[in-house]
Amino acid sequence: MKKFIRILLCTVLLSGTMLLSQGCGARGEHEAAPDGTQETASRQGKLDSDTSNGGAEDSDTSNGGAEDSDTTNDENSDAASTNHVADDTVDASVGHTSGGTSAEEAKSPGLACPSVNGTLHVDGTQLVDKNGHPVQLRGISTHGLAWFPDYVNEDCFRQLHEEWQANVIRLAMYTAEYGGYCTGGDREALKKLIHDGVSFAERQDMYAVIDWHILSDSNPNTYLEDAKAFFGEMAGKYAESDHVLYEICNEPNGSTSWGEIKAYAEQVIPVIRSHDEDAVILVGTPNWSQYVDQAASDPIASYENIMYTLHFYAATHTDDLRGKLIGAVESGLPVFVSEYGICDASGNGAIDTAQADLWVETLDKYGISYIAWNLSNRRKPRRC
Repeated sequence: MKKFIRILLCTVLLSGTMLLSQGCGARGEHEAAPDGTQETASRQGKLDSDTSNGGAEDSDTSNGGAEDSDTTNDENSDAASTNHVADDTVDASVGHTSGGTSAEEAKSPGLACPSVNGTLHVDGTQLVDKNGHPVQLRGISTHGLAWFPDYVNEDCFRQLHEEWQANVIRLAMYTAEYGGYCTGGDREALKKLIHDGVSFAERQDMYAVIDWHILSDSNPNTYLEDAKAFFGEMAGKYAESDHVLYEICNEPNGSTSWGEIKAYAEQVIPVIRSHDEDAVILVGTPNWSQYVDQAASDPIASYENIMYTLHFYAATHTDDLRGKLIGAVESGLPVFVSEYGICDASGNGAIDTAQADLWVETLDKYGISYIAWNLSNRRKPRRC
């Protein structure tokens, strides 16, 4: 398990050098959105971090950490970050032959895949397959589809599955950022990227998460009607597919409460259920998908096959957030980690492999699925 996370973590951190050289994104590099037009929500000051004074929670103070911003060009930090993970890159390659892992090995009993495990369901806190056997998904998320479309290609997905042992790909479609679905982006082009990604995932025997990636819009109710129309279209198309999951709100943030998120979910879920009665649906939680304890206190009771997302960045989120996760799961809440990284929450460095290993030990102990952020060639792996 630790080898797997180190491989995927190096994928996230060194995607521009490692994956491009191996074929993922081989169609060419794409620039991110112009400076000043990307994600505008700063989350660093509202993180459940353990600080040096004993772990102050949810600090709103200005010294809570560097903001998630592209306006500071700290190339020295970038270089230090790259150098810092160089040894881990070597560790990740140990036992990973140049030819990669065969397709037969990739479909071993330990790696869930649609051709073997079929449609997934939720049983208690556990994701299970068509036979009721526990399943754990482990994989990677794209960055914003509008910004890095070249990574949605079948050779890349094949490599991730066969060589890197990933069995899920998350297709992240921003709603409000530059080129976002609800803010002037090319909707048809974005939907085509999703359809291509879902198709490639199916052909490579991987599960796919269709992610409505809210961020700067903060409250999912901002574009409620757009979300309902979008998921109605997606669920109508993929109702008979056994490899598609729906993530209906990436990271609610700011002052958005669990009550508001729950109200949104209770309007979007029936739209999906009108087409697909069984698909697993992932629901975000407050404070950039950290407050799973609030969802545990008031879960969505009207529908089955619902899971709740938690996101972490290992150099920022440590014992306190892990404690919330454990408490929520032990109280009966099914949790899915649909985004994580080993850097700090700003995405600008501060790699912490020790905390990453503690996180993975916890996730494996409880059978929780997890997806790394992100598949792109950005020099800064940046949390989003």
